[in-house]
This record gives sequence, C-alpha cells and structure tokens, in this order.
Amino acid sequence: MKVIKPPLPSEDKRWKIVDAKMRRLGYAGHALIETLHTVQESFGYLDKEALSFIARALRVPPSRVYGVATFYNFFSLKPQGVHTCVVCLGTACYVKGASQVLAAIELYSGIKSGETTSDKQLSLLTARCIGACAIGPAVVYDGIVAGHRTPDNAVEKLEGVIGDGA
Repeated sequence: MKVIKPPLPSEDKRWKIVDAKMRRLGYAGHALIETLHTVQESFGYLDKEALSFIARALRVPPSRVYGVATFYNFFSLKPQGVHTCVVCLGTACYVKGASQVLAAIELYSGIKSGETTSDKQLSLLTARCIGACAIGPAVVYDGIVAGHRTPDNAVEKLEGVIGDGA
C-alpha cells in the first residue's frame, strides 16, 4: 500500500525533521508518541496545527492525537519558558511536603502550575510521579532532578537556575 502524506504545514525546516522521522517509521499510527516527541523537541510545544498535521500524516483520529498529547505530562500544548520547573506531586512526594514546595515556588515566581512567566523565563509544571520517590519531595529543574526539597531550598535552587541562564 502506497503512503500518501499530507503537505508539510509550512516551509519551516523543522517540519522536514519531523517528516523524516515519520518516514523512517512508515507513517504508522503506532509511532504517535515518538512523532509527538519529535515535534515537541523541534518546536518546544505542540500547537493545534501540529496535532492536526500529525493526525493526517499518521492516519489516526485527531481525538487520539489530542488524547495522547494531553495525557502525558511531558507534552505541552503551550509555548514553554526558557527554564522549566516540575514539582512532583506523586504520593511519596506529596506526603513529604510537595504541596508546600509548590506553594513556595508559586509565590516566588508569581505564577501557578501550568503557567509561564510573562517574560517567558520560567514554566512551572507538576507531575503525578517522576519516579524519584526515595528522594522526595523532588523537583526537576531544566531536566535535572533535585531531591529532598523544602520550600526554602526549592526556591533557592530555582533562583540559581534562573540566574545561571539569564
């Protein structure tokens, strides 16, 4: 069966990277998660245009693409900040004080979970579990896990992360 792919959404060279990945995977529906990762790595987030294109290219219902994109915490439907801070709210972290850590970070940053600062420097996210239960409460700063967080040392670390990258 010959695969007929839809035209790329734009001439942006990043779409060619996405298309090459889908081509290597045979434009197969089972490659949905890997394709979403490629788009997010290329563009930083998944917008409606990207989700629609993926659905057409992989021949899967748009509802499935959207469902997968919104089910997993590592996909974002909005542009992210230069830095990301993910507070684990899994059971082990939660009972060790993760909600207080999150509250302190929200107070410091002036944003709530799921938001990005107006200067686009920081996106604050939460996750159900990051698999670091033994060192909870855990926070992921720009992809690096830090354990045994308290409200004070979580904010102090965040200040360092933002300060180092600014």
